[in-house]
Parts: sequence; structure tokens; C-alpha cells
Amino acid sequence: MAALAENRYGKSRVRLVRVNRKSTMHDFQEWTVEVLLQGDFLTCFTEGDNSKILPTDTMKNTVYSLARDSADECMEEFAKKTIGFLLRRNPQVSGAEVSISEKAWEHLQTGGQPHPTTFVQASAEIQTTKVTQTRASDFSVSAGFENLVVMKTSGSAFEGYIQDSLTTLPPAKDRLLGTTVSATWNYKQTDVAFASVRAKVHEILLAQFAAHQSKSVQHTLYAMGKAVLEDVVDVNDIELAMPNKHCLLVDLSRFGQDNPNEVFVPVDEPHGNIQARLRRAG
Repeated sequence: MAALAENRYGKSRVRLVRVNRKSTMHDFQEWTVEVLLQGDFLTCFTEGDNSKILPTDTMKNTVYSLARDSADECMEEFAKKTIGFLLRRNPQVSGAEVSISEKAWEHLQTGGQPHPTTFVQASAEIQTTKVTQTRASDFSVSAGFENLVVMKTSGSAFEGYIQDSLTTLPPAKDRLLGTTVSATWNYKQTDVAFASVRAKVHEILLAQFAAHQSKSVQHTLYAMGKAVLEDVVDVNDIELAMPNKHCLLVDLSRFGQDNPNEVFVPVDEPHGNIQARLRRAG
């Protein structure tokens, strides 16, 4: 005998571009949306009864229709609106989750000025959010970003670690520290100024990465997360993942040359992977 324990279904990778033409300086956004529903869908699984199933194609169309009428400029507010729409129209749905990722597009600079209708994808960084709600609870909102590539050429060391018969890594007083930061944080409330808080968190994390005198990736990760919790009251906790992107010093001695920490070979694999979640104490 089998019993359905949990289930959800929805539409993934709904690609959406929005252009705001309300002024001569256009705005351009590229989002990828995922919609997932939970609810009374037991008979669909057990009996093939689709009478309570909202087609995933309809979910896709819902995203585009709401995008046409929505004035929301941030992902979090659009996700909340999408969930509210789906819950109102589908009494069989007990909860919904909408996740959105956004690619980074900026106005092209020409002659030192932003071009009003031309854009460039300046980095591979992706902004993210996940919004959930059930009929029995309020919204839950998390935000973050992925693939933020950063590098510092000073202020980073790695010494004092365990050295055994298999250790070949030499201690370093001054090494390159490169990483691809992924961050996710949860909001205390669901009516905050999401765009401005996101920008502030982003700024704090980068400033701490740059200024921190690092003794390890772990040391810097903690300092970055701690600074966010100290300076941004709207954030309840933050999770960071920082893989260590190694740059290995090239041995030029066989060519009769020195290498005063200037010539390296980047190595993508294997790499260290440091992860931690910080929350407010008490």
C-alpha cells in the first residue's frame, strides 16, 4: 500500500522581459519565474482525476498577464501579487510558492552618459527571490543573489591549519582571495522596501569583503554576514556560500626568474567550498 505524503506542481523557467516606456529613459528587466502550487490534488495522482488541476500552461499565461498590468518594479512584490491572484481563483490550492531570478542589465554608457534605450549585460550575477504563502499563514519572503565573482589581491592569508603527512599546501601570508558569492537572506516582515534593502545588503557584503583582513574564507564569510545583521534590521538571517577560486603561484625559478606574488595560474577545479548561515542571537 502507498499513501501520498506530499506533492506540489507548477511551471518552471517562465522567461519574461519587461520594458517600461513611461519616460524617454527606458527600464529593461529580464526575469525567470517558477510557480509551484500545493493543495488538494490527491485524486489526480491516485485516480487520474484532473478536475482540480490548474494547467501549468495557465500558470505561464498568468505570469505574462499579470506582468502586463503590474506596476511592481521589484521581484518580491510581483511574486506576492502572483500568489495572491492564484489563491483567490483556485480554492483547491492551499499554498503557493513563486521564485524569480533576474539577470543584470544596465544602460549602455556612450560619451560618458547612459543611453536611454540601449542596454548591456554587465555581469553574470543573478538576483533571486522566493515568496511563499499558505491560506493559514502570511507571506514568507527571502531574497539573494548568485554568481557574484570577486577577487582581492591583498589582505588575505591562510596559516596555522592542520599539517599532516598528506598536506602539500604551503602557508600563505599574502595570497589572492577569489570567490563566487551566493547569498540568501530572510526578511523579518513582508512589507519592507525590498529594492533598497537588497542594494544595502549587496553594498555591505562587498565592502566587508574588500576591507576585511582575512585569515581564511570562513573568517571573511563570517565578517560579511555579521555586518549585514548588524546594519540591516529587516534581515532575520543570512546564508552565504563562497567557493574558494584558487590562483596558484607559478614557479618561475627554473627559468632563472623570481615571482614576487605576481604571476598565477587560475584553477577552477577542484576548489574549496565554504558555506554558513548566520542568524540573530537570542
